[in-house]
Amino acid sequence: MTKKRVVVALGHRALGTTLPEQKNATKRTAKIIADLVEAGADVIITHSNAPQVGMIHTAMNEFGKVHPDYTAVPMSVCAAMSQGYIGYDVQNAIRAELLRRGIYKPVSTILTQVTVDPYDDAFHEPVKVIGRTLTEEEAEAEEKKGNYVTKTENGYRRIVAAPKPQDIVEIDAIRALADAGQIVIACGGGGIPVLEQGEELHGASAVIEKDLISGKLAEMLDADELLILTSVEKVSINYKSDTEQYLDHITPAQARQYMEEDQFEPSTMRPKIEASVSFIEKKKGRKAIITSIDKAKAAYLGKTGTIIE
Repeated sequence: MTKKRVVVALGHRALGTTLPEQKNATKRTAKIIADLVEAGADVIITHSNAPQVGMIHTAMNEFGKVHPDYTAVPMSVCAAMSQGYIGYDVQNAIRAELLRRGIYKPVSTILTQVTVDPYDDAFHEPVKVIGRTLTEEEAEAEEKKGNYVTKTENGYRRIVAAPKPQDIVEIDAIRALADAGQIVIACGGGGIPVLEQGEELHGASAVIEKDLISGKLAEMLDADELLILTSVEKVSINYKSDTEQYLDHITPAQARQYMEEDQFEPSTMRPKIEASVSFIEKKKGRKAIITSIDKAKAAYLGKTGTIIE
């Protein structure tokens, strides 16, 4: 059996939202990862964290209100907490599922920091919504702290920047474990965004797009494939119209043309296409697949999904 190095990007559906949902969801996801391992994939996993990091951010802020002696918890720390919280359930679920199938393969979560450019324009145009709905008074208080807030139908929400990932600090550790044949969970939630200041790393008030760091990780590990698991079996153009068309197999050039035509939603499908194209164009012979989590094995075997190569 020919082994392939595959970076698998897990979306929200693979993880659930609440603690009970996450426990159940990760057990289902573990079966899918185990199927890929049995099919010959050397797997490295990334994952989203939007519901979890929002929950952590809200909980820590509410705690700070009750206990004034505790300082507010920055987004970078919330991201770190979410990596541990999610990685704990994912790695244990995969380990148990592999053992049930008679497969011994260590599974490890790497607390991963990702550097961003302090001059990235995203810091001046924050777009990622986090945390609970705020009252007008709370929103004003957040703005006085220097945070960005946006008005929604139900009130106000805090928003943070989504800068482009520049480098993965722990890439050597991730590569060493992957080269040793282990399953590695890394860059969770896009990674912990950090700024380089001399020898030190300082957390940034930001959220990194999970799909973009997945493509970056796949590139830096020289993976054979990038498998992005989402809520749809295939990508489509003319979405939700009478002329909607599902895409089976497209080239990077076609993908770029569709992006120029604004065929993909900027906050959902477009980052997946961008990550896929960037990964493929860096080296010949690579492949990216976008499909739903329940079709992961079939897509890996070339039977479904949208293939970009």
